[in-house]
Amino acid sequence: MRGVRTRSSVARRAAVTLAGAVLAGSAVLAGCVASPGSSSGPADGERRASASPSASAAGSQSPSASVSPSPTAPVWNPRPASVAAVGDSITRGFDACRVLEDCPEASWATGSDARVNSLALRLLGAPALTSHSWNLARSGSRMAELPGQMARAARHKPGLVTVMVGANDACRPSVDLMTPVEDFRAHFEAAMAGLRKASPTSQVYVTSVPDLWRLWSTGRDHPVGRQVWKLGVCASMLADAEDLGPASERRRSAVRDRVVAYNDVLRDVCAADERCRYDGGAVFDYRFGVGQLSPWDWFHPSRDGQERLAEIAYRHVTAERPPA
Repeated sequence: MRGVRTRSSVARRAAVTLAGAVLAGSAVLAGCVASPGSSSGPADGERRASASPSASAAGSQSPSASVSPSPTAPVWNPRPASVAAVGDSITRGFDACRVLEDCPEASWATGSDARVNSLALRLLGAPALTSHSWNLARSGSRMAELPGQMARAARHKPGLVTVMVGANDACRPSVDLMTPVEDFRAHFEAAMAGLRKASPTSQVYVTSVPDLWRLWSTGRDHPVGRQVWKLGVCASMLADAEDLGPASERRRSAVRDRVVAYNDVLRDVCAADERCRYDGGAVFDYRFGVGQLSPWDWFHPSRDGQERLAEIAYRHVTAERPPA
């Protein structure tokens, strides 16, 4: 009987040991099968700690440990550290301060005039303006020049490039000389591609082309404006400003339609680049009043008009999301 009791005791101990092993194995399998976000089993680090207390520190850095993915950094930086401006006479501040002269200090993009409070001045502050902003625009330039201007901007590796161009493509001596839409697109695509190759992380803010028809409508009743326009200012739109006949109306409509088509190009090409932000037509929609137009040509923005452009730009550049 003693041998039987001994054998029974051994059997019971073996059974207990086997049951414990089965339970432990089940717990491990449950932890492996559970999804990473499941609460049905202990976390990976906790499992390692229960298995080997001395390995808890090392286990937390193991490649197999569950690690929460770090949040993806946003592509758009609302506070770029430098600004380069490309484009035409509007960005050069033409006729904003002096007759028939550039006035870059009054530029909406990079100007130093506190009354305008340019985009760069708002973003960078006055001390950094000279060393961290560059105005590379040229009065009279059209979209065909943008690839070259963008290449010069890329050499500075700017945090942000502002683009305002297209008015001169529509403002031609005649409607027939306006830049074809397909050429406008090709040059803009080339400019963006060149920037991406030379300065991949530079952001781009693109303004819509102003509504030239609305400028005509605002200034056509002003005697000074009409006299200046006779000198050839944007003749495709502003010539014969008082003529409301069918031919003149068709001409103005053709120019406006072309501007709308240009803006569609700016929107579409910009949308294909995750670091590009179009203004959603904000400049095109803005109603420039008498006070926002230059008193010398009734076409280019005055200081007040430049300030309005800076406000629009700052609002869009610093917004959490681009306009719908």
